[in-house]
Amino acid sequence: MSTQAPSTPTPFADRADDRDSAPQYVLPLVVRIEKADPPGHTDALETAARAVLGFLSDERVTAEDGEWAAAVAAWEDARIRKVVRRARGAEWRKASELPGRTTTGKTAEVRVFPPIPLDGWPKELAKLQVSGTELTDDAPPAPADPDTPVLWLNPELEMSTGKSMAQVGHAAQLAWWALDASARAAWRADGFPLAVRPATPSTWASLTTSGLPLVRDAGFTEIAPGSCTVVADHPALRA
Repeated sequence: MSTQAPSTPTPFADRADDRDSAPQYVLPLVVRIEKADPPGHTDALETAARAVLGFLSDERVTAEDGEWAAAVAAWEDARIRKVVRRARGAEWRKASELPGRTTTGKTAEVRVFPPIPLDGWPKELAKLQVSGTELTDDAPPAPADPDTPVLWLNPELEMSTGKSMAQVGHAAQLAWWALDASARAAWRADGFPLAVRPATPSTWASLTTSGLPLVRDAGFTEIAPGSCTVVADHPALRA
C-alpha cells in the first residue's frame, strides 16, 4: 500500500470563504469517563492530543487509498472542527465497535473516529453527552521536560476538560502540519511524547507572538470567538 506524507493545507486566513462554503465535517473524540474511576484532567488532555496525532499519522489516513483518507481530506477542506463527548459502560463499548482508533494514557482512554458530516452523527455517538467533562487532577502536574513538546494553555481562559481536549488536539494537529517529514517521523517513532501545561501569565504573551503554532477558537462554545487558547511548542519548531 503506497503512502504519502500529509500535506500542509493552505493557511486558513487565505481561504476563509472556501472553508465556509465547503461541506462541513467534524472529527469526533470520545473520552471514557467511568463514574467510579474518572481519568485525571491533564492526562485526558495529553491523551487527546496524542490520539489526534496517532489518527493523523495512521496509514488509513495517510495512504492514498486509505479507508479514512477521503473523509479526512473533506474535513481539512472545511473548518477543522473537533467535538469531544463522554461515554462510560455500555456506551463506551458500543462506541468502540465503530471504526476508529483508541489511545490510552495513564488513566484516560480517548477514541478518535473518522470525520463525519456536521449533521450526520451515528446514533451511537449522537446520544453521548458533551457536558459533564469537568475532570480534576489529584495533584498539580510536574514541570514539563524542556526537550518534550509542550502544548501551552492560555492561563486566562476557563474551559471544561472536554473543550480543552479539543483545543489541545487542534494544537497538536497544527504542530504536526508545521513539522517537516523527518521531524514527524521521529515524533511518531517516539510515541508522540508531549505535555500539556498552563502557561504562566508572564510568558503567555511572548508565546502568542513567538511564531509557534497558535490555536484561535471559532467561539462556537464556552469562549469568545477569536480567543487564543493553546500554543504548540515543539523543539523542532523553535527558532
